[in-house]
Amino acid sequence: MSFFPGTLNVHLTNHKYYFPQDCLRLEKEEYGGTVSISMAKCHILGKDGYILRTDSDTGKHGYLPEQILEVATDVKLRDQFNLKDGDIIEVEVNNGEWNEIIENT
Repeated sequence: MSFFPGTLNVHLTNHKYYFPQDCLRLEKEEYGGTVSISMAKCHILGKDGYILRTDSDTGKHGYLPEQILEVATDVKLRDQFNLKDGDIIEVEVNNGEWNEIIENT
């Protein structure tokens, strides 16, 4: 999958997301970066994607890292689906089986 160069941040208001121990890993040495990344498959708005979290992530805007999903797909989701801050969307994540999470962007 080719990624659009940017992510959609989904703020979880009532949940926290922890990566499974067997999640995909992209080590910094593999891509010449400065930080390694955990990755988990997801579905968002009918599109396949990945939830990404860097090892150095300490949260954003007062949220813990576990309360934010950074979702990468092959398109700019905000433009493709006319998303605005505060819109409610559904993200399905696979932690052994597909689970539905409905939260805010």
